[in-house]
Amino acid sequence: MFLVGFMGAGKTTVGRALSRRLGLPFEDLDDRIQHREGKTIEQIFRESGEAEFRKAETAALRELLAELGSSFRVVALGGGAFVQPGNAALIENAEVHSVFLDAPVEELLRRCEGEPRERPLRQDPKQFRELYEKRRRSYMRAAVRIETSGKDVDTVAAEVACSLGLG
Repeated sequence: MFLVGFMGAGKTTVGRALSRRLGLPFEDLDDRIQHREGKTIEQIFRESGEAEFRKAETAALRELLAELGSSFRVVALGGGAFVQPGNAALIENAEVHSVFLDAPVEELLRRCEGEPRERPLRQDPKQFRELYEKRRRSYMRAAVRIETSGKDVDTVAAEVACSLGLG
């Protein structure tokens, strides 16, 4: 299953909890990209720009989907991966579950402001809100939507599992 959503939605955190709950491997697509490219996400954005990052992201997604076969895995996608039409089509064609982790934009902004790591597309609050609104329509194409606002990680993981008939 693929967890999609905006920055701060909890894709990685919930993904790890969900993988433990279901006894499945977990993978963060951003980690795969960094390993393949030998650079951090921030370095790729800074040195090559967003367009090159998106190419690397699609290549990493294709590689991951080719590896899946009949195995199951919990995968956290970066915030922009699912909004790229080609990536969304790859996921849909692979017939894997996509789950949109959603929360109000103000809560997402608060979560991101509390993080120590740099996020290349986390700009000022106005730009953050505009990017969220632009991407949200694409996220809504996911098979399942889970509201995460005000919930702890284990509760969200349980809701994801139940929504997919896994627990």
